[in-house]
Amino acid sequence: MTLHLAILPILIPMIGGLLMLLPPFAGVKRYQLRRAAALILVLAQLACAIVLMLSVVKNGAIMYAVGDWQPPFGIILYADKLSVMLIALGSVLGLGVTLYSFAGSDREGKYFHPLVQFQLLGIYGAFLTNDLFNLFVFFEVLLIASYTLLIHGGGKQKTAANVHYVILNLIGSSIFLFALGTLYGVTGTLNIADMAMRISELNQSEALIAQAGGALMLIVFGLKSAMLPMHFWLPQTYSVASAPIAALFAIMTKVGVYCIFRVYTVIYGDQAGQLANVFHDWIWPLAILSIIAGTIGALASANLRMLIGNLVIVSVGTLLISFALGTPEATAAGLLYLVHSTLVTAALFLIADMLSKQRGKALDYFVISRKIKQQALLGIIFIVAAMAVAGLPPFSGFLGKLVILQSVTLADERVWVWSVILLSSLMTIIALSRAGTTLFWRSTPSNDNDDGAGVSKWQLSGALLLLGASPMLSIFGASVIEYTNSAAIQLHDIDYIINIMKLDTGGK
Repeated sequence: MTLHLAILPILIPMIGGLLMLLPPFAGVKRYQLRRAAALILVLAQLACAIVLMLSVVKNGAIMYAVGDWQPPFGIILYADKLSVMLIALGSVLGLGVTLYSFAGSDREGKYFHPLVQFQLLGIYGAFLTNDLFNLFVFFEVLLIASYTLLIHGGGKQKTAANVHYVILNLIGSSIFLFALGTLYGVTGTLNIADMAMRISELNQSEALIAQAGGALMLIVFGLKSAMLPMHFWLPQTYSVASAPIAALFAIMTKVGVYCIFRVYTVIYGDQAGQLANVFHDWIWPLAILSIIAGTIGALASANLRMLIGNLVIVSVGTLLISFALGTPEATAAGLLYLVHSTLVTAALFLIADMLSKQRGKALDYFVISRKIKQQALLGIIFIVAAMAVAGLPPFSGFLGKLVILQSVTLADERVWVWSVILLSSLMTIIALSRAGTTLFWRSTPSNDNDDGAGVSKWQLSGALLLLGASPMLSIFGASVIEYTNSAAIQLHDIDYIINIMKLDTGGK
């Protein structure tokens, strides 16, 4: 079991999702059975992630060659501290989403739980693969599942958003294939570690082609992560998705950010010769502008879910700044912020759904409506989430932004980074304060809010599970920072990766 531990995060959702498409799970009236199976699967994934993380911390990174075909030719999975941390993050998110869906949203379509498993399969695979072609394959797996999940429950808005989403991602997939062909043509490999060895040996003309291939991949990863100017699809798409799906999609942008960290640190990092850190200067202004665009979008949002979608863009820009700084310290700070922002924005999508169900036709729009039935309960949860996402102490958002600011060493960089992040935090507080006062205080004197059901235990359990991560990250902040520091050092140590892959450095 220990030998094959690295592939279990892929096998569990793949086999579980396939089984849920077959009898006895496939019947219309079998939703309770599907729920039990879905809960068992996400708990198994979480347990597997924890065991895998403990193994990597104790024994070092794991290289798993599928079918025992050794690198650089085989399908290689690489479980290091970064990838297993993100698998654990995905499994926690999957558990929260699954619990929340038990309130009834999973019954809007009988394939909800299998599709969530396939979505998690693609996400885990993207985190684990050490091969760019297999990264493309896992991208397609998670995208195909997301196409169907986005229109879960039906409706004109979801259909319109899905059309745009599908078209953009099909374009992105086509560009990705061009990028892979370009890079394979000049390096003769798509294994990330093997490519990192060969990239510095290219002559000038080959290096230009490799730079073009890297630029094409940056377009793809920028689209996946919603980096400006490819961010425009996200707020509308996330705002119309059902609540558990929008919460699950909170990690989708982080897959794109992870790929930027992995590919442009390992392949185009310090050891890449004439291509060393060639894309950092491109990402700097895009990161700053992403934060600005997301902040303006948050201030201009007409409803809470649109606001949260723009805050996702702000978090992406903040993470890209930590990448552009180019140091292990900045990377470690970004990884802490990545965990925080994923869980808190996912929790906010669930909170927005609970609020909208108690405001009648007004939903989560910033207009006067009937009074919220469970105002105290939802108000406390909203305040905690708002303080966390805005970066106010003592929550994890404050800790995440603080370590990013501390990782900036150069004076010129400090002016830009500190100014943009702090001003964005201030504007976020203003946007969320406006949202909170409108949603909770501006109400009509009608008493019809007494009708209808309140928040269910499943909704509360899912939202509180994700939101509870914020104070826990602060309480155990020292241990989390120590882990992210070691994960960042491992990511930046190219020789360590090459040794794990057992590549022949003398034969190149």
